[in-house]
Amino acid sequence: MSGRLLVLAAAATLGYAAPAHADPCEGTLPTRAGVQFSGIVRYVGDGDGLCVGRTADPNEWIEVRLADFNAPELHTPGGPAAKAALERLALQREVICASEHGHGGRVRSFDRVIARCRISGASLGDLLRQAGVAEGGN
Repeated sequence: MSGRLLVLAAAATLGYAAPAHADPCEGTLPTRAGVQFSGIVRYVGDGDGLCVGRTADPNEWIEVRLADFNAPELHTPGGPAAKAALERLALQREVICASEHGHGGRVRSFDRVIARCRISGASLGDLLRQAGVAEGGN
């Protein structure tokens, strides 16, 4: 390949957006409401999504959509701030969660289980509201 063609190919490759990295949570999700699980918050994906795991193995981490808080989407105003607040409140902390039915009666939302999670008895949704995080996502 000529030098000029190589430079053009490299420039074209750099012009494409890199695909978003998928979250690392690969654990088996609860399939019914009322299932309790606990562990450390290992990953925060957005303002109302996190991964809970008892070990450092992502294959055991359960991906959660908070049942009691509806954060703005990451790409909208307030989204990055909501994610940062959830990281400050929960990342690397022990939580106890219980799966719940969502608005449509399902226990899962996409690839996440809908659950209410608590730190030292306090709901993460309530803690986010107390921290002044605005709600308003999908």
